[in-house]
Amino acid sequence: MLKARLDSKDTDRLVRPLAALGLSPTAWTAVSILPALAGLLMLYRQQLLAGLVLFVASGLIDMIDGAVARATDQATTRGAFIDGVVDRYVEMLLYLGLYFYLGSWELFSIPGEVWFLLLIFGAVMTSFVRAYADHRGLIKDAAELKRMGGLLERGERLLLLYAGMVLGVFDSQWLMLAIAAIALLANLTVLQRIAFAVRKGRI
Repeated sequence: MLKARLDSKDTDRLVRPLAALGLSPTAWTAVSILPALAGLLMLYRQQLLAGLVLFVASGLIDMIDGAVARATDQATTRGAFIDGVVDRYVEMLLYLGLYFYLGSWELFSIPGEVWFLLLIFGAVMTSFVRAYADHRGLIKDAAELKRMGGLLERGERLLLLYAGMVLGVFDSQWLMLAIAAIALLANLTVLQRIAFAVRKGRI
């Protein structure tokens, strides 16, 4: 999950020995969803710290697939596609788990359900805007697509949420504040990407 924040050469050196285990990159991708499912269960059982550890473990395993693919010369477009899809499932499992963990809550007179909806909408639309700009041919250059960026991409969303979970172990109010902040920043990122696509895109 956090691989976007690390240099691929560094991660490749760290996990290259795991290629000797014989698991394919796609198998590593599939394995990464198992601790996420366990993390969902822990959050459902009100075990916030255990849930955090398991989701971080899922993210660490997720970094392995690409490194193994490069180390064994098995990097493929299909593998990258599957990896991206699983990443989104893991992210949604995290949001679902936190929804169960927090139960009924309110922040700034806004129900927790609304904050979660804003969070999920922002997370989904951040990826969708880039993909749709490419699909419609508005931006064809791969480098321009990567430059879309914005305030809060997936890596930053997860880092902030993990920080909120750590603080939430001591006081759940911090976790609520983190969710609200990420929900707002994610949707601002969507607006940034729309503006970028309209400004840089072909007419």
